[in-house]
Amino acid sequence: MSGPERVRAVLESKFVQRAVIAVIVVNAITIGCETSAYLMERAGGLLHAVDRIALAIFTVEIAARLYAYRKSFFADPWNWFDAAIVAVALVPASGPTSVLRSLRILRALRLVSAVPSMRRVVGALLTALPGMASIIGLLVLMIYIAAVISTKLFGELVPERFEDLPRSLFTLFQIMTGDDWGNVAQEVMQHKPWAWVFFIVYILMSTFVALNLFIAVVVNAMHETEPSPEPSPAETRAQVELEEVKQELAAVNAKLDQLLTREPAPATGKVP
Repeated sequence: MSGPERVRAVLESKFVQRAVIAVIVVNAITIGCETSAYLMERAGGLLHAVDRIALAIFTVEIAARLYAYRKSFFADPWNWFDAAIVAVALVPASGPTSVLRSLRILRALRLVSAVPSMRRVVGALLTALPGMASIIGLLVLMIYIAAVISTKLFGELVPERFEDLPRSLFTLFQIMTGDDWGNVAQEVMQHKPWAWVFFIVYILMSTFVALNLFIAVVVNAMHETEPSPEPSPAETRAQVELEEVKQELAAVNAKLDQLLTREPAPATGKVP
């Protein structure tokens, strides 16, 4: 076995994969702890040391994967994802690039590439993007139409909410998220009691219908990307037995065909 193959076998072992996941989790926890002044005062040196060790482990892992997979390393988008996150962490966090220090927590996103179930979820979301784009376009169209209507109807009555189109768009987006929509509706209903009809219809269309459409598209994409389950031992035995029965029936059919197509032997005696 060559050197790259040995390194690849080590990287693909369950022990190494679980160890990398554990380092990612520990590093994410330590970066979160660095936001606490109390913990930094008492264990700042330890937290920084753990962060540097984790970064060194990630760098060595990426280098080992690059050595083991060579050109095929660049064919996997997840390798690009991991390499980009580690590269950002290697940029010196001082001077103009000091803002990158806050991006170290992005290393926690490596869990997405390290855990197969998370990779499937992200893959399903990416597969669902075309359908989601259509739903987002429909939702934006509904909000725009509702904003124009609400500006015409309620702009003069509640100017702080619906005075112009941008303000109406923001208010309707707030209502779509369910944030304080009852108070907004009450303010308008003080002037026009029938305004509840507008808000109920808008919430039903924008929140419930659009949200369910989003869920349906994502669930369908996840179902399509779900790997087919492995057959159980009982199903495997049944399949083997079925194939054996098919072979026996084929042999019987072949013998029958031979008997039916065989020519009759010539007669040796005379008919009385």
